Amino acid sequence: MTILITLSQFAAHTPQILDQDGKVQANSIAELCQVELNGHQEWISIRGKNRSNPVLLFLAGGPGGTQMAATRYALAGLEERFVVVNWDQPGSGKSYNAVSNETITVDTYVKDGLALTDLLRKRFGTEKIYLMGESWGSALGIFLSDAAPEKYHAFIGTGQMVDFKETEITDYKKVMELAKTRNDEKTVQKLVTNGMPPYYGQDVTWKSAVYLNYLSDYMEKDPQITNGGYHTLRDMLSPEYGLVDSVNYLRGVIHTFNQVYPQLYDIDLRKKYAKLKIPVYFFLGKHDANAPVSLTQQYYDSLVAPQKGLVWFEHSGHSPWMNESELFVSQTVRVLLGK
Repeated sequence: MTILITLSQFAAHTPQILDQDGKVQANSIAELCQVELNGHQEWISIRGKNRSNPVLLFLAGGPGGTQMAATRYALAGLEERFVVVNWDQPGSGKSYNAVSNETITVDTYVKDGLALTDLLRKRFGTEKIYLMGESWGSALGIFLSDAAPEKYHAFIGTGQMVDFKETEITDYKKVMELAKTRNDEKTVQKLVTNGMPPYYGQDVTWKSAVYLNYLSDYMEKDPQITNGGYHTLRDMLSPEYGLVDSVNYLRGVIHTFNQVYPQLYDIDLRKKYAKLKIPVYFFLGKHDANAPVSLTQQYYDSLVAPQKGLVWFEHSGHSPWMNESELFVSQTVRVLLGK
């Protein structure tokens, strides 16, 4: 069993990019590699049909989430125009053990994100790269944009988080209302027992899961949202992950979220990040029941940036990049590259 586990880790890879004849695309890049960021051993995937294309760093949701496989499936179209880099952040997936879970802070992500940015700028010989973040990653993208605007062309946030505490309270109230309307006494009782967020301590993940999972199921069944479900098993068993990585896929969602999320409750982007020095675009699902779009609208209206844009996805929930992936790709190319 130990040998099997070890072999699965060594065999992990990201599939090559092939041309129409089934041969490796000339000048393409498809790498799964470990990098050192501030002394931490972390993992990234790098994919693109032309290694000379501009670099786009994708920031996964969470904290503790990993989306190497999910983005390869949903956002393969971006590989036509960009070198797409997906980063397993500390405490997630292949980078689960990069930093002791008990010591991870928001600053850890910012510092390691900046180090990764510098690594990519050096490797690909470019002054600036593009940033894209979803859910938690959308807030991290704002933090990085604010910390080093000279290193980024522009930022796209989707499933945009704005005020973490207000979001949790709004989600809790929405699920309480839905559960009462549906006479779902079991859920109502769980919510009452847990009390209204914010939560602290050892049960943050499980208490939050009561309403977050409810909302995910709600969006999955919403007929106005296309491709509403997640493909967790497919992604966990993808070639990017060995057996240990697959276990850490889940451990990150549970343990890292529990450790880091309470650190975000005091963050309100409308107050602390009201002015940014790079172009900022928000790609929002019209039916997002997780991150209140009203908060993003408020943030967008007050945000001062060299250029800003708000793009609505009519048939999406919290994850337009999965719900309407083709449109998401085409809008990304239009907004960032003007094509």
